[in-house]
Amino acid sequence: MEKIEFKRAELEDKEIISRYLSLHASRSCERTFVNVFLWSRKYPVKWAIIENVLVFKSEDDTHVSFAFPIGEAGDIQRAMKVMEEYSKEKGYPFSMYNVTADNFEELEAWYPGRFQIEYNRDLADYIYESEKLSTLSGKKLHAKRNHINKFKSVYDGRWSYEPITEDNVEECFQMALRWRNDNGCEEDEEKNAEMCVTLNALRLFKELELVGGLLRIDGEVVAFTIGEPVSADTFVVHIEKAFANIQGAYPMINQQFVEHECMDYQYVNREEDTGSEGLRKAKLSYRPVFLVEKGKVTEKER
Repeated sequence: MEKIEFKRAELEDKEIISRYLSLHASRSCERTFVNVFLWSRKYPVKWAIIENVLVFKSEDDTHVSFAFPIGEAGDIQRAMKVMEEYSKEKGYPFSMYNVTADNFEELEAWYPGRFQIEYNRDLADYIYESEKLSTLSGKKLHAKRNHINKFKSVYDGRWSYEPITEDNVEECFQMALRWRNDNGCEEDEEKNAEMCVTLNALRLFKELELVGGLLRIDGEVVAFTIGEPVSADTFVVHIEKAFANIQGAYPMINQQFVEHECMDYQYVNREEDTGSEGLRKAKLSYRPVFLVEKGKVTEKER
């Protein structure tokens, strides 16, 4: 088998990776160059073009697995043969990660009964209607409206929202450093990794063509959010940080950001809860319209 050169995503790969992703849109939060680029600093994910298809591979000493390939149907099937061969050579059974229900349907159509999928609820993305997140209308979101109204009355005349630009991104960076110190990120590997992603996103805000918004109280940045479009109808929020001691700062930045930056999109993807009970409760309380389920695909035993 001809040797395939997989490489880690770098800034110069943005154009080619983004081009493939844009041709085969998905609402899944992983399907953006930004996500791949920022998280491949922590996870062993690399990419290659195989049979005119974009393939992401996760590999270390314990596993080899692939994301669902991105390209035309015929090319994908040819690429899968190469991926299977690669897994075999490395001594691992063939598997794919973060596979959505749509992807699995395609696999079933091409290879009836050959594969199985095991969905992981902890990885499911929460999708909301932007209109609902902006207005918080209806009885079920009454409590959220109360948080917003309380914030507005407590900080009346003292708060403001603005988009993140080259002029204020450094203030967000400094706020993130304070947030890191306040939240014990050094002792928690996951929190630390997320903070590295946050700081890199701010550092490369312009190069990554991100969209952001911040909240000030008395001129000081107390919360910010960063995201980008993931498909024609969906905007994904990658990062959201607020000081915990400012009551209502999280609901407020969430609502303001959607109102100012996301109304051209029908949906907002607020990513997964990673199995955290508190996060799951918080995400469900905003009433998602649906979840993007993702699972691991393996071959059925014959």
